[in-house]
Amino acid sequence: QIQLVESGGGLVQAGGSLRLSCVASGTFFVINGMGWYRQAPGKQRELVAGITRGGSANYADSVQGRFTISRDNSKKTVSLQMNSLKAEDTAVYYCNADVATYSATGGYLERDYWGQGTQVTVSS
Repeated sequence: QIQLVESGGGLVQAGGSLRLSCVASGTFFVINGMGWYRQAPGKQRELVAGITRGGSANYADSVQGRFTISRDNSKKTVSLQMNSLKAEDTAVYYCNADVATYSATGGYLERDYWGQGTQVTVSS
């Protein structure tokens, strides 16, 4: 059973900072891309930041220069440092991972996994 567990959400004033973390557990072959998505009330889920296994990152225009994504492959974690937070960053943030498994019967399989979500609320 592969699980992603997030932590670090909360309430912060505009201009403040928060750090989200996500750790993967279970049995798998390798974790490829990892990322953070968010969903605000009444809006679709959107990509905030993604990072490859090799460390190449990409960001949504709205967070570029304010958020930094990082990962530690040995610890199976991905983090999101969020600075200069704005009210419009308020959302539920979800960790995502593209996880590959391998078995003698099933072969190599890739699947997307999601965390349960963590609330980030920025007060203006």
